Amino acid sequence: MNSEKDKMLRGELYDANYDSFLIAERKACKLVLHEINVMSPDDEGKRNELFRKIFGKINGQFIIESPFHCDYGYNIELGENFYMNVNCVILDEAKVRFGDNVFIAPNCAFYTAGHPLDMEQRNKGLEYAKPITVGNNVWIGGNGVVLPGVTIGDNCVIGAGSVVVKDIPANTLAVGNPCKVIRSL
Repeated sequence: MNSEKDKMLRGELYDANYDSFLIAERKACKLVLHEINVMSPDDEGKRNELFRKIFGKINGQFIIESPFHCDYGYNIELGENFYMNVNCVILDEAKVRFGDNVFIAPNCAFYTAGHPLDMEQRNKGLEYAKPITVGNNVWIGGNGVVLPGVTIGDNCVIGAGSVVVKDIPANTLAVGNPCKVIRSL
């Protein structure tokens, strides 16, 4: 098939803004997230049930603090013992995979969506998506941003305020904008 969703999942240019099927999928996800984001903290069981309903895969225990936002949900995969603090955003047009024991500080963002440099394509609402992978035992500091196509290796720490534009090798501390490895761990 060659629907806009198929193109999106293959990482090709696709119509993100005007395709009625993708718009409906994003709206369905936003309705569930609205319910989650206004729930009492006492409703942890119901919140987790709703996350399990929209996410592609969840392995074991997880905590996601509200508010939380994503586009589709079904492209998000969580490993065991996952924690995400408040005000995080995942634009999951492509897969976003988190390993085990991942800790995400407040205000972090994971963007799989990118836009063409060509203004005519961009103005038509075309975009592309590339997956993001975060390994096991990773901590991402507050206000961290991870861009399309990035892999963060196992046992990494990403410093607060970092913008991760390229892969980060395992067992390293990386910080900055753009994020750079500063030492081994």
